[in-house]
Amino acid sequence: MDFNENTIYRVTGIMSGTSLDGMDMAACIFRVRDGKWEYTIEHTVTWPYTPEWKSRLQSLFNASAAELAKIHFDYGRLSGELAKSFHTRTNFDPILIASHGHTVFHDPQTGFSMQIGNGAAIAAAGGKPVVCDFRAMDVCLGGQGAPLVPMGDEILFSQYDACLNLGGFSNISLKRDGKRIAFDICPVNTVLNQLAGKLGHEFDFNGNLARDGQIIEPLLEKLNSLLYYELPAPKSLGTEMLIRQMFPILEDSNYPVNDLLRTFVEHISVQIGRIVRQYKIKEILLTGGGAHNLFLISNIEKACGCKLVIPDNETIEYKEALIFALLGLLRWSGKTNILSSATGAIADSCGGAVYLPAK
Repeated sequence: MDFNENTIYRVTGIMSGTSLDGMDMAACIFRVRDGKWEYTIEHTVTWPYTPEWKSRLQSLFNASAAELAKIHFDYGRLSGELAKSFHTRTNFDPILIASHGHTVFHDPQTGFSMQIGNGAAIAAAGGKPVVCDFRAMDVCLGGQGAPLVPMGDEILFSQYDACLNLGGFSNISLKRDGKRIAFDICPVNTVLNQLAGKLGHEFDFNGNLARDGQIIEPLLEKLNSLLYYELPAPKSLGTEMLIRQMFPILEDSNYPVNDLLRTFVEHISVQIGRIVRQYKIKEILLTGGGAHNLFLISNIEKACGCKLVIPDNETIEYKEALIFALLGLLRWSGKTNILSSATGAIADSCGGAVYLPAK
């Protein structure tokens, strides 16, 4: 299917990040005008996870096969039910739902990645065609299966030198030698939120807890010397790295939590600053939940020495849901939606599984 000039395409994008803030939904309108893509985010919502759902998602890494299979379907039903409620409430009628799912395992080096949220369950509960499981084809082509957002950055946000997302992990995409490259830089909210939880907080509001801490130089040195930071791009991060490498370093100490938070903010800033200098980036579009952390942003700005463009709250919070809506539309139309230059696969691909609802 080719995209006609000025034709309206309505798609709902669903995103769930590793920071477990909740399930983001964005009702998006796309159209092509004069050969260029335009978008509007018509409605948005974040469905916070109930304590029960948050507990289930947090425990998945060590779940049994039966538990994993069940939650794959349960999470799909939940996604479809919430999408249907969203559409009814907003009177938005999309041609399809594009769901990233919730990442449980991501180990492309050994050839697999898994995002729960069964597409048939979403389609049955949501009553709309569904595109999901975006990573699998790229992994099977030898790629990282991530980051997938760079295709959307190329189509919708190419006016910036780079796009940096501060979510559970930080990832960046930029243009080099005529190609869009991308990779994960370091953990962000997955670690900051976990540390803030030790003090009874869901997250570190404005970085105030970290602001009260001191940098622990020996710990900072250990974090910055992790092997991942020496690997060439393309590369990506998952929960596996946190469990095997990051958390043991942070937990093998008796330092005050505020000091751990301050040290980790410095670690994030150092790693992002290193990448910005390496690629001589002048202007960055900054999105993701970490963009609200004023202390973190201040430290990143100092480490980078470049212009940070922080957009409106809707773009900060829902850029990834927006882009997965676009990736779903491209898949629905049989177009390339995953860039091998960003993932390291042997070829670009049209990734995603399609499920149709009952008639």
